[in-house]
Amino acid sequence: MRKQKGLALFALLVFLFLFFPLFIIVVTSFGENPTIQFPIQGFTLDWYANVFRISGFINSFWLSLRVSLLATILALVIGVPAAYGLSRYNFKGRTVLKGFFLSPTIIPGVVVGFSLFQFIVIKLQLPIFQGLLLGHFLISLPYIIRVVGSSLEQLDFSIEEAAWTLGSTRLTAFFKVVLPNISSGIFASFMLAFINSFNNIPVSQFLSGPGITALPTNLMSYIEYNYDPTVSALSVLLMLGTILMMFLIEKTLGLASFSY
Repeated sequence: MRKQKGLALFALLVFLFLFFPLFIIVVTSFGENPTIQFPIQGFTLDWYANVFRISGFINSFWLSLRVSLLATILALVIGVPAAYGLSRYNFKGRTVLKGFFLSPTIIPGVVVGFSLFQFIVIKLQLPIFQGLLLGHFLISLPYIIRVVGSSLEQLDFSIEEAAWTLGSTRLTAFFKVVLPNISSGIFASFMLAFINSFNNIPVSQFLSGPGITALPTNLMSYIEYNYDPTVSALSVLLMLGTILMMFLIEKTLGLASFSY
């Protein structure tokens, strides 16, 4: 009993250590102080209104939304067939190829961002928007391959082979048999890749440019000159959006598991 109480106390301390900084962000977003201070003095919603009054935040939000959506959709188009090939067929170099696809999730973000800057900006000399799109596509692709690949590994491919036997072409069987059975994995991978792309700082920092700045980069630039609770308010809004997406992922995967 004493051991269980000790473990419970330790778990509580870890919880407080991890979530107290987030609690401070939420509280300071409602403070009347012109700078971020804790504890706060007074209560106001002006900082949330200020988020929508700053044109830089609005423009960078729509830019990040467009880039993340397009990059994630492109990653789905490329990643789902790639994950299918890696899961369905055993060929020479399969392990190496899978490791190559997943490498951006292992390499530090700053290294990924700088390497993409060298390749996309210095070597290819792409325009800023196209460069951002390509960079976010490359960091989204591993999430698609990893999550969809996990769903495919749990799929019984004999149902696909049965469709072949009944006269279905391989392409038709893929769209009408395989994809419906991994739809929850596809949705989850899309949401995870989108969240990672939208909130990514290193790649956005290296690939943004004058007049075309992603939201995380704009937020970092704002903090350099303005340390007011607008930063806390925007952070809370981003957290709420991420929590909502994670909730949708959990509900989707939970319903899929229940249906099986």
